[in-house]
Amino acid sequence: MSPRSARLARLSRSVTFSACHRLHSKSLSDEENMKLFGKCNNPNGHGHNYKARLLISLLVSLQIDPVSGMVMNLTDLKEYMQEAIMEPLDHKNLDRDVPYFHEVVSTTENVAVFIWENLQRLLPPGLLYKVKVHETDQNVVVYKGEETKAG
Repeated sequence: MSPRSARLARLSRSVTFSACHRLHSKSLSDEENMKLFGKCNNPNGHGHNYKARLLISLLVSLQIDPVSGMVMNLTDLKEYMQEAIMEPLDHKNLDRDVPYFHEVVSTTENVAVFIWENLQRLLPPGLLYKVKVHETDQNVVVYKGEETKAG
């Protein structure tokens, strides 16, 4: 079978991890933190069952391999996700156990950036398209790397 043209595809994979955190900025007073973050500023923190979904894509050559029939070996992707997401974040207190969050507020936006940066170190260049993190069913953050605001 000879392909008429290269077949392109995007691959998505999800993991779920549990972690706790406290939304608190060292740049604000305790009163300002309470006003900004409300109950999420509880000194004892609170937890989530986060769901991280990755969309893998290469702008030019994300082609389905004609021999393996795959865009990327899922076993490799699972190992990358284990190292970049599960090991540093699962069952952790983000603010205390993850050095990145010692100086960065552990919002879902920053969790998405953390995951992106960790995966970028492991994946072949240009492969990661976006990271989508579900903090709850209602709160979802999508991060596509450094984008500049138009206009």
